[in-house]
This record gives sequence, structure tokens and C-alpha cells, in this order.
Amino acid sequence: MKKCVILVAILFSGILVAQESKPELEVVGNTVKATYYYDNGNVQQEGFFKDGKLDGIWVSYDEKGNKTAVAEYKEGVKTGKWMYFNEKTINQVAYSDNKIESVKNLQKNALADRN
Repeated sequence: MKKCVILVAILFSGILVAQESKPELEVVGNTVKATYYYDNGNVQQEGFFKDGKLDGIWVSYDEKGNKTAVAEYKEGVKTGKWMYFNEKTINQVAYSDNKIESVKNLQKNALADRN
């Protein structure tokens, strides 16, 4: 399962670079917010660049608008806890300086029971 999560992380990272359409860009303070869209008009990804590097929180969605991933960058480096969502589970990958520190697989039902 860890290999699967790592593969998803690599694919997600590649999506940030290999966009087919040009993003909508908006200056927000000292950052630029980029929003990428699917052909159907729904948001595919949104996040920030600072000094030309990925920075802050990036969120990905499927074509129906469901959140599929939340990632964090600091000056172009993967950091923090990345979350990957599917129908039954949430996979959490913790990064530090672009390296995976840990991987956790969480059941969505167990998370709902806690609240």
C-alpha cells in the first residue's frame, strides 16, 4: 500500500507541472494564485506560487468537483501532511524537505465517528 501512495504522490506532483491548459492567475499579496480548470469548467487544481516556486497549500479535485488531494509546499519543496482522498479512505503522507517521513491510511468512517 505504501508503494501505491508513493505512486499517487508522484503522479500528483507531476500534475502540478504537466497541465494542458493555462491557469487563471491572480496576484495575492506577494504570491500568485493559480487555478487550473477541466474542459467542463470545474476546478482541477488551485494553489500558490511565490518567486516562481510552488508555495503553500495546493488542492486537487476530480472532474465532478470532489476533493482528491491536499498538498503543501514551501519554496518548491514538499512539506507537511499531504492528504489523498478516495471513496473509502484517506491516505496521509508526511513530508519533510521533499522526503517521505510516514504514510498512514485512515478509514473515512472512523474519522466521521470521532466527530
